[in-house]
Amino acid sequence: MTGRAVVITGGTRGIGLGLAAEFLARDVRVAICGRSQESVGKALAELGDGAVGVVCDMADRDQVQALWDAAAEAFGHIDHWINNAGVSTSRRPLTELPPDQLETVVSANLLGVMHGSAVAVRGMTAQGGGTVWNMAGLGSDGRTVPGLIAYGATKRGTDYLTTGLAKEVKDSPVKVAHLSPGMVVTDLLLRDYSPDELAKAKKIFNILADRVETVTPWLADRILAGTKNGGTVAWLTTPKIMGRFMLARFRRRDLFGEDA
Repeated sequence: MTGRAVVITGGTRGIGLGLAAEFLARDVRVAICGRSQESVGKALAELGDGAVGVVCDMADRDQVQALWDAAAEAFGHIDHWINNAGVSTSRRPLTELPPDQLETVVSANLLGVMHGSAVAVRGMTAQGGGTVWNMAGLGSDGRTVPGLIAYGATKRGTDYLTTGLAKEVKDSPVKVAHLSPGMVVTDLLLRDYSPDELAKAKKIFNILADRVETVTPWLADRILAGTKNGGTVAWLTTPKIMGRFMLARFRRRDLFGEDA
């Protein structure tokens, strides 16, 4: 293992777990967190040597600080902190969502990123540098999708938070940046569709989406390469979107079948 180390919040599944595996493959040590001991233990068993993990509720500042402390004790220095942990509500109009779902998504996706960013910036300032990456998602660019506006609002807020925090740290050794994985096939993307709705959605997914194992190697390399303070590392750019739509009639993609 090299001297480099990364913390990935919500690193027990999906993009977070995929990133953890890619960093380890690049001889980078990794700390992950999840909401249960079972999920953390399962992920660590899959990742193997070089990874540590703790149970952490990102909405609890003390638990987030404990995550930093555990990683700092294990690795000595944390080069990158990735605020990846997030959840979504059911795919329903805002008026039909139970209050507890709204509180959960705001706590995880926005308050959790605030706590993670605050703890990481403070720790990285003390150690002399590092980069905090905040994960973009549906809504980050202001685009709205009925049925997912609560989730989108938290991602829009995260975008604002990241831009503002980058300005606050501009005269420090710490950088804050946006990380945009694009549309990735995970349980978060596929949640709550009816069979008919999912069949229609898959037509778009097969044009724009990618699998975790396609996106995460590219993201890991770009994270380790670094970016400027306030910068953005984005997989699915506007030119790429336009190109995929132009080629859709000629290029058959099936992300959900054996021939993908």
